[in-house]
Amino acid sequence: MTIHLVNASNVSFGAGVITPRWLYVLANATPAAYGTPHLVDETLERIDIASVNAGDVMGIGIHSGNAYRGYEVGKLARARGAWVVFGGIHATLYPDEPPAHGGAHAVVRGDGDVIWATVLEDCARGDVRPVYDAGRLDADAFLAARWDLLPKNAYMWASVQTVRGCPKHCSFCSVWRTDGQRPRQRAVDAVVQEIVDLRRRGFRYIALADDNFYPVTLSDLAAASRRADPSRLRRLQSLRAERFALLKRLAALPSDTIFFTQITLEAAEDVEFLDAMRAAHIVGALVGVESVTPEGLKDIHKGFNLAGQELVERLRAFRARGIHVLGSFIFGLPSDRPSTFEATAQLAEDADLTFAQFVPLTPFPGTLDFETWAKKVDEEGQQVDGIPLSRHWLIPQDKRPRVYVSHPTMSAENVRQGTQAVWDRFYSLRQIWRRAHCVESLRSKLAFVLISKLYRHMYAGTGIATDSARHNRAAQWARLIAKPCRRLFAGTPMPDLQMPVVASSE
Repeated sequence: MTIHLVNASNVSFGAGVITPRWLYVLANATPAAYGTPHLVDETLERIDIASVNAGDVMGIGIHSGNAYRGYEVGKLARARGAWVVFGGIHATLYPDEPPAHGGAHAVVRGDGDVIWATVLEDCARGDVRPVYDAGRLDADAFLAARWDLLPKNAYMWASVQTVRGCPKHCSFCSVWRTDGQRPRQRAVDAVVQEIVDLRRRGFRYIALADDNFYPVTLSDLAAASRRADPSRLRRLQSLRAERFALLKRLAALPSDTIFFTQITLEAAEDVEFLDAMRAAHIVGALVGVESVTPEGLKDIHKGFNLAGQELVERLRAFRARGIHVLGSFIFGLPSDRPSTFEATAQLAEDADLTFAQFVPLTPFPGTLDFETWAKKVDEEGQQVDGIPLSRHWLIPQDKRPRVYVSHPTMSAENVRQGTQAVWDRFYSLRQIWRRAHCVESLRSKLAFVLISKLYRHMYAGTGIATDSARHNRAAQWARLIAKPCRRLFAGTPMPDLQMPVVASSE
């Protein structure tokens, strides 16, 4: 019985940006009695379905973006007599879908780290439950990844998780509803050991793949200090202390180690935290800006962000502390107007963002936005080829709308064209070269241009904010650029690297 773990994808680029962490975590969760799992990441290359035999087990992890392809792979595997098991955020939200559309025998809901061994045991006995409710594990039960199974010369960045869950409640995000609003933070030693393992293997660029690396803000602490019951304040202080303990350990790693993470804009006012991040070699962060107007922030329940010139200054605060920002923006909010595109593009330039992404408002399952939108389109009976628009991930890729959410004053084509125009402006050669001042040598500047173009083709050109002709051209360019870019991130293996030891401050 061979165990196959598949990260489904519609597009293969030949090289990956970030390791799909779940593949390697479930590989570690696979008991040795079943042998070494066969891992397939379709962003690298398509699965060879002939390698799947009767009695094998195939685990497929899906989010809404790759569910259609995941279901295709599942049906192919079942036709060959394999046990088919689906997991991931989409399967957690829609456990009835994988059996109906993907040939699934079973669905795992929630964190699969521990329950995967039980699923495999049941497959081996031929007695599989339709649904396994794994729930949310405590952080001490999170498994490390089996990085010894990584294919050589395949990925630019490795990934390590330090915390699951986010205390925010943004209307467009499902994380706080699926992973919870209580941050579940891994022990420092467990995180650092995994990073050291990767650095020994030659990975010097590592993404801290967290829902929110900054789970305790200064305003959270201030609010908790005003409570009569001090228990919440003590818990938040403990979480914050653990973050600083981790940062201190990361700072003791080799100086050429580079980290990237995801945090909220509020971190910009926490100078102590930013300085600790930079000392810990965290040189970049994805920051969800979303909207440049107060009205837009209200639309998405993100009132803790800033707008206008205050937003520019807050974003510049990251750069002032040596942290580059990948700003994320959403277009098509109810309060957006045609002028919003120009205002957003100008702000991204004024704030001196190193990278940026611009996406049309998309109703992803599990979000508050989705619930409101799905109810409306179902009441209106909107369909594509007989498939309800509220199940847009089941629509073939070439027939999906470019923009899903109707706007009160702009057409879907207005939103698509406006979004594409901002991508084109921000990632024009002139603008990329202007931003290349963030690195010093000519070689580094040329590398920055190449990486910027790769990012633009992978994340804009192949996304829903584009037409089919652009999609095909972008995929071709991304394949050409991806492998040369990967070599820019390669580091020298350090097999003798030891766990960093930090002297106690007491």
